[in-house]
Amino acid sequence: MRGKTAGKTYTNGNSYYILNFMKAIIYTSNSGFTAGYAEMLAEKTGLPAYSLSEAKDKVSSGAEIIYLGWIMAGLIKGYKKAAGKYSIRAVCGVCMGASGSQIDEVRTANKIPDSTPVFTLQGGFDIKKLHGIYKFMMTAMAKTVGKQLAAKPDKTPDKTPEEADSLDLLQNGGSRISEKNLTPVLEWYTAETSITSL
Repeated sequence: MRGKTAGKTYTNGNSYYILNFMKAIIYTSNSGFTAGYAEMLAEKTGLPAYSLSEAKDKVSSGAEIIYLGWIMAGLIKGYKKAAGKYSIRAVCGVCMGASGSQIDEVRTANKIPDSTPVFTLQGGFDIKKLHGIYKFMMTAMAKTVGKQLAAKPDKTPDKTPEEADSLDLLQNGGSRISEKNLTPVLEWYTAETSITSL
């Protein structure tokens, strides 16, 4: 037997012992969409999920984790702080755009190492759940981007389905959280923790 895991492989004769060192899912959420994905991922993987503030007393420094944070102006909230304390095995950025989009831009903006998998997950938009500076900034962004998208004709390639969906979120709010969006993350996790035959 041979194993591939997030931890290390130990051998004793012809037997292989696979240790998964990933300890937790840690996240930063503002409107609840990132928290929703963290809880869904926790249910699927069996890992505990903690907010970044909760993790301070729950997860030891240097522990291997999966990190989720909402994206604002290209930056994944809380990532820098989490990266300074934990060993991040994968990063999930929750955004308004389509899942799987802007991965290269997100990696570059947040200076995420090439060796760390990056995933983007479509979350949602609820201006009523935002507060302070974030509410002000998102309100301004929604007006500006909303006008730009609304001005485009409702036919591709002038307005793509993704742009139409973004316009709907900006104008009406809503959630796009789904288990399907987590498929690439779960496939990565399964590959990292699976044991395969020689």
